[in-house]
Amino acid sequence: MNISNYDWGLIWENHGVLLNGLLVALQVSVIALVISIFGGLLLAVMRLSKPPISWIAVAYINVFRGVPALVSVIWVYFGVALLLGVNFTVFQAGVIALSLLYSAFMAEIFRSALGAIPPGHREAGQALGMRGTRIFFSVVLPQAIKIALPNLGSMFIGMVKDTSTFTVIGLLEVVRVTQNLVSQSFQPFVLYTAAAAIYVLAAFVIDIVFRLIEGAYASPPRGAISRVLRSRKRQRIQQLMAEVGP
Repeated sequence: MNISNYDWGLIWENHGVLLNGLLVALQVSVIALVISIFGGLLLAVMRLSKPPISWIAVAYINVFRGVPALVSVIWVYFGVALLLGVNFTVFQAGVIALSLLYSAFMAEIFRSALGAIPPGHREAGQALGMRGTRIFFSVVLPQAIKIALPNLGSMFIGMVKDTSTFTVIGLLEVVRVTQNLVSQSFQPFVLYTAAAAIYVLAAFVIDIVFRLIEGAYASPPRGAISRVLRSRKRQRIQQLMAEVGP
């Protein structure tokens, strides 16, 4: 069949529904990203601790790095409901499944980032009389986050793509919406091409956003975000100077 015989107008006719599916995927992924960052950081600290705490972290990381997203969401949505009698919505199940999986990946990212901080930085904090927790949160963690940022962007892109497997539980993300439209129009090539384009464009935008964030944390800072932050900092300084007066 000639490609011109396909009804490409379906993409524009249904662009609102498709973009709403992308919005659902982004909402699930953003919430899961925040949870995964905290969970991964906790696991990384546990991994760097002494046994048996480190053994628990190693076991978790090795198990969930090997579990596919499809299996994870089925465990959460159906398995937990049967075992504990807790019924999650499809949105909640998607967030939990992604958080469980990506906490394991985040743990390895943060473990590498924490290991890249020179020991001298911790020793300098100790020489200044800082406590261990303050050294971690004020000296080590900010540097580790700066190192981990490029990989966090890649993880977020992976999260958005993995939501496509949650069609199995009925989450109305891009693929599920596309399946519904295909069942009505019988134009799978057109609509799945549109779905693929949406994922690719989303990946480009996410990459740009994280590169801007990286630029703000670079030395010296660069990019639009850093300019905005510097401008706000100057405004606060000028406001303080005006309040103090001559």
